Amino acid sequence: AEMATFEEQTECIVEALFSDLLGEDGSDCRSLEIDSEDSVQSAEEPPTRFDPVVVASRLRRMGDQCNVDFEKVSSEALAEVLKGKKLKLPSRCLQMEKFGAAVESLSRSWSNQNPELVYERAFLAVSVKLLMHVSKKVLSMVQPSQLINVINGNSQVKSYIEACGGWVRM
Repeated sequence: AEMATFEEQTECIVEALFSDLLGEDGSDCRSLEIDSEDSVQSAEEPPTRFDPVVVASRLRRMGDQCNVDFEKVSSEALAEVLKGKKLKLPSRCLQMEKFGAAVESLSRSWSNQNPELVYERAFLAVSVKLLMHVSKKVLSMVQPSQLINVINGNSQVKSYIEACGGWVRM
């Protein structure tokens, strides 16, 4: 099978993450099992098979490690995202911009406070965590395309992931 582009892979991963978040039915345990099984055999050889469920579970763990308290952060973009439903933002496009801007500013400040944390990993962790946070509040507001566009739209993060060897190596 031909390798999908980075953008297509991102889409698959985010879709897997979403089905995991929406169906909190223990399916994430299944992905974690697949993941641990994979890491044993890939200690010597790099993983070649792209499995969006495995990568999604890794992203989710990164999100879980993100200790940013969104309710306490003072960020205009974040405030807009969190109250987006009440505001009835005129368009999804504007909502995306706010989501992207919130992720960007939170990632920068979080990685500045934690020098051992590279910005790109902070960006992925914050974007997943914010998505999880918003989906708990207003599920109807959250769309997979928000996260897909935020990740694919950040060339620095894309370059970082590709430099690591692609999504399979994250």
